[in-house]
Amino acid sequence: ILEAIGVDYIDESEVLTPADHLYHVTKHPFKVPFVCGCRNLGEALRRISEGAAMIRTKGEAGTGDIVEAVSHMRTLRAFARELECPYELLRETAEKGRLPVVNFAAGGVATPADAALMMQLGCDGVFVGSGIFKSGDPRKRAKAIVQAVTHHKDAKMLAELSQGLGEAMVGISVRDMGEADKLAKRGW
Repeated sequence: ILEAIGVDYIDESEVLTPADHLYHVTKHPFKVPFVCGCRNLGEALRRISEGAAMIRTKGEAGTGDIVEAVSHMRTLRAFARELECPYELLRETAEKGRLPVVNFAAGGVATPADAALMMQLGCDGVFVGSGIFKSGDPRKRAKAIVQAVTHHKDAKMLAELSQGLGEAMVGISVRDMGEADKLAKRGW
């Protein structure tokens, strides 16, 4: 249905209620690209083998806690450099030191500094939801985060972008959450 109405991307989101607890959607028959979440290289490669065109790290959505997204991105990069395997996808990943598809960070990105950090770690972009919409001035914060992604290497610009944004969302430490409450654990 989504492809028929002309959406640009389909996010196979673990934050939403899953339609199937055992299997992910086989994405190869679709023309519209899919973006899928991952916490490690194994999950990323499984989603790519199913046809994902874009990968995003699975931080803890709605918390404003960037720790999980940073951890997942560092894990992906470290394994990608270390693995050697006869499968072409693993070989390409090992040679590049990164995934062979677009990789966005998601979950916990709430400030321009968070967005810039994820770009500096090698992400191709960031997904931001609660970090913007639960803040005091969503329009101003969204604009600052977009600019931070563009200018992620310019510390002076990042300092300027981080001022006068109004109240940030109230953060929740992932370490204080129960396992059953963690959305990033959804999926397989």
